[in-house]
Amino acid sequence: MPIEQKPVVKIAPNNPVFDLPVIVGIEEGLFKAADLDVAFCASYDDREKDSAAGPVLSRLKEQLFDCGSADSYNVCEWASIDRLERGSRGGNIAALRAAVAAQAILSFDDKLQVPRDLADIPVVVQELTGSHYTTLQMLESAVGAEHVKIEHGGLPQKRWQGLRDGSHRVVTVMEPFISLGLKEGAHIIAASFYRGGEVIAAELTPEQRNAYYDAENKVVDLINADFYKYAHHVTAHAKGALAPHELLRAFVRYKHVDYYDPTLFGRAYDWMKARGLTEGQSEHAALVVG
Repeated sequence: MPIEQKPVVKIAPNNPVFDLPVIVGIEEGLFKAADLDVAFCASYDDREKDSAAGPVLSRLKEQLFDCGSADSYNVCEWASIDRLERGSRGGNIAALRAAVAAQAILSFDDKLQVPRDLADIPVVVQELTGSHYTTLQMLESAVGAEHVKIEHGGLPQKRWQGLRDGSHRVVTVMEPFISLGLKEGAHIIAASFYRGGEVIAAELTPEQRNAYYDAENKVVDLINADFYKYAHHVTAHAKGALAPHELLRAFVRYKHVDYYDPTLFGRAYDWMKARGLTEGQSEHAALVVG
C-alpha cells in the first residue's frame, strides 16, 4: 500500500517573536506528531529584504499568501482584517495568535517622557502593521487624534537603527528591540499589548486547522515551561546585539490560541472604520472561521 503523505502546511514568515510557536513546533517535532508537514516557505533573510515603501500586499508574507505559495501567516489583529479585504485570494482568520506581545514607543530624548509629550511629535512606525495601529491607540486619548503624528519607516530593525543613530527621535518597536533599546539606554514612553490574527487559506480543512492549533497549543506549553531554551530564536533578530538571557519576559508572552469572537471582531472593526482604515464591507462570518 502507498504511504499516505502528511498534509503540507506552508507558513509565510512574520517577525520571529510572533512566529516562535511555529519555529519551536517544527524544531520539537510537535507538528510532525500531529501528522502535519509544517514548514516555512521563505527565510527570515528573505523577509528582511522587504521594502516598507511598497504596497502592503507586496510585502513577503502577504505576497506569498496571495499568490498561493503559503497556506498561513500571522499578522496583527487589524492587519489580518485589512489584508483579507485587500487581497485577491481570499481566506479567513482562524484564530487569535499565540503571541501576546507589546509594541513600545522608545526614545533617547529626555524631553520626551510620557505620552502627552508626543503631541505633534512624529513617531516612526511601519505603515498598517502592529506598530502603526497600536501607536494610534496609545496616543489618541493622551494628545487627541489631531495631534498624533505618524511617520512611516521601515522594518523594526531599521526603525531601531534609526533611533540609535539619531535619524529618528521616537520609534515604536516590539521585541527583541524593546529589550535591546533598554539595554542601550533608551526609555519607554508608552507600551501596549496586543494579539494578532492567524490568516489561513480556505483550502485547509477544519480537521487540519484543528490539528495545527492543537499542536501549537502544546508548543506554547513548552515555551512557557522553559522560555530561555527558545529565546535565542527571538534575539537572533537583533543580529548578536542582544544575548538570549537579556531578552526580558515583560514584553512578550505566549498563550493558547483563541477563537476570534464576534464581539472582539466588532470592536476592532468599528475602530478601523472610524479612522478610515477599512471601508467596512465585511461581516464577521465572512472573514472568521473557528
